[in-house]
Amino acid sequence: MASMWLAQAALAAEITVLSGGAVEPGLNTAAAAFQKETGHLVKITYNTTPAMRKRVGAGDVFDVVIAPPAAIKEFAATGKVDDGGVDLGRVGSGVAVRPDAPVPDISSAEAIKHAVLGAESIVFNRASTGIYIENMLRNMGVYEQIESKTVRYSDAGAVMEHLLKGNGREIGFGPISEILLHKDKGLRYIGPLPAEIQNYTSYTAALMSGGANKEVAQALVRFLGGPGKPLFVAAGIE
Repeated sequence: MASMWLAQAALAAEITVLSGGAVEPGLNTAAAAFQKETGHLVKITYNTTPAMRKRVGAGDVFDVVIAPPAAIKEFAATGKVDDGGVDLGRVGSGVAVRPDAPVPDISSAEAIKHAVLGAESIVFNRASTGIYIENMLRNMGVYEQIESKTVRYSDAGAVMEHLLKGNGREIGFGPISEILLHKDKGLRYIGPLPAEIQNYTSYTAALMSGGANKEVAQALVRFLGGPGKPLFVAAGIE
């Protein structure tokens, strides 16, 4: 038995993954399941999409990249990732407040407009979700009125941590998956953006061209898009 275990350990590979943070809850669980099933170690680095573009552009190499389709297309055009990829799902945007904060009405676009105008601060990130939220508020014609009370962070996790420690009439926007990840800490998920203004960010897993463990990386990608898919759905990734 000991010799069999040593043989398996010798064959185990370490797969490196660069991923957007919005899929973190599902990816962590799916990677752990893959690791348990195969014995291969999955090492994940989370970044915002702008940060991933910089890292890949600078020549950083991972075995797998998980990013929005537009970013994957850019990486493929420069030969950084292989053609193809597996769709992992999409993440919607939602609203959150700390446990003792007033609950805003978010039932419609007009309600969202009134909620942000009445809030003491509005918190969101500078990544994909935050860029959409800013443009949404601009399209509503309220961004100039509320810009001075916006608080921005580089990633959604920092937004959620801010909300948990905040005060007053504060409203936060972020990926639904990230909000759900912080519910156990006490964060209150109010709900998704209304359908009329909802925004989804899709995520695709692709192999990096310079990856060192192509065969095992391919197995991981297949697992994420197959047996691991329900774990993403359970984490709020449609």
